[in-house]
Amino acid sequence: MAGESVIPEVEMNAGADQAAATVRVTVVQAASVFYDTPATLDKAEKLIAEAAGYGSQLVLFPEVFIGGYPHGCTFGLVVGNRTAKGKEDFRKYHASAIDVPGPEVSRLAALAGKYKVFLVIGVVERAGYALYNTALTFDPLGKYLGKHRKLMPTALERVFLGCGDGSTIPVYDTPIGKIGALICWENRMPLMRTAMYAKGIEIYCAPTVDCMTTWQASMTHIALEGGCFVLSAIPFTRRKDYPPPPEYTFGGLEEEPSPESVVCSGGSVIISPSGTVLAGPNFEGEALLTADLVGHTEFSLEIAWYGSQTLERSFEPSLISMWWATTHDLRC
Repeated sequence: MAGESVIPEVEMNAGADQAAATVRVTVVQAASVFYDTPATLDKAEKLIAEAAGYGSQLVLFPEVFIGGYPHGCTFGLVVGNRTAKGKEDFRKYHASAIDVPGPEVSRLAALAGKYKVFLVIGVVERAGYALYNTALTFDPLGKYLGKHRKLMPTALERVFLGCGDGSTIPVYDTPIGKIGALICWENRMPLMRTAMYAKGIEIYCAPTVDCMTTWQASMTHIALEGGCFVLSAIPFTRRKDYPPPPEYTFGGLEEEPSPESVVCSGGSVIISPSGTVLAGPNFEGEALLTADLVGHTEFSLEIAWYGSQTLERSFEPSLISMWWATTHDLRC
């Protein structure tokens, strides 16, 4: 009807009984506009508006959607040397990142309020000269709730992204459920998952750029292990989504990919606590995947058997152990 909002105003009374609630969610599978953060924000708004038009109450974007994932970029690095072009590549990538808080965060908050959605979105966070792989969360009233920094960048990400320190692993208690996010391969860290389970996570967001079919097994396992809904947003990108050569080149390849070559093939998915795939995986192109999450009562294994208080007290040294356990792993 004319004049009505796209979806009803969300009443912010966290902790209300949601046992029988149905929550509509959308996972975004799309490419960033590389080196152009204003254009990426414009694209994000169009996608949020479209998802809100479906009645979605939560919208999840891929890992580092704002700022982009630098597939194929070497930043001119070899041990003991960096090329002039590599330094310029990093300068442009750094310029595409965003400050948290900052004007881009304010705009994202305004978009969440305008379209009345919970918004979880991956960004490249800039803190001085350092960059972080960060997930931001916003509520339907246009409020920035907080951030999670990826604890351990994967493989060569470590040459341009800093490490999180475990101080930002929030789970937000909201009217649609307890929402949290872990980024890409930190979803393979058992203690990170356990921290989320101990906080009672119900809608588990897993933004990533891992488009391998094995990722689907990890997402199904987490849904079953945690007794939670799992949403994973993965970009779908082609070579033409990056600047053309010689401005941007793909290292480690015998020849430059054609403009239509697929760089990241998607695979976004939504999975229920029983392991049922509710939407996806989609490997065909840019898409919005939407599903209805029906409230459930978990009557099975208690994962966080230590209890949240014990886990909170012991988590810091556990994170240190986890950090050391992952530093040797240079797989992509």
